[in-house]
Amino acid sequence: MIGNLKPLEIVLIIAVILLLFGAKKLPDMARSLGKSARILKSEAKAMKKDDEPAAPTTETVADTARTIQAAPGDVSSSRPVGEAKPTTQS
Repeated sequence: MIGNLKPLEIVLIIAVILLLFGAKKLPDMARSLGKSARILKSEAKAMKKDDEPAAPTTETVADTARTIQAAPGDVSSSRPVGEAKPTTQS
């Protein structure tokens, strides 16, 4: 069905989308769609990795430091989990 679209029909669909959402919101929508796709892809890889049998390791969970990776544009760097934020007192 999609392969049967003529160029004029495609232009008409794009014009309707622009009228509905506006030119200002389209880049934000595309950005959030891309971010969602990256998250979905990384979660799918993690699920596949969880299904594979783990190789025996000598490390314990307490010895390894976990780090939260920030999404691009959220913060300037990642921070370790459980680390207290410095507080300022006046």
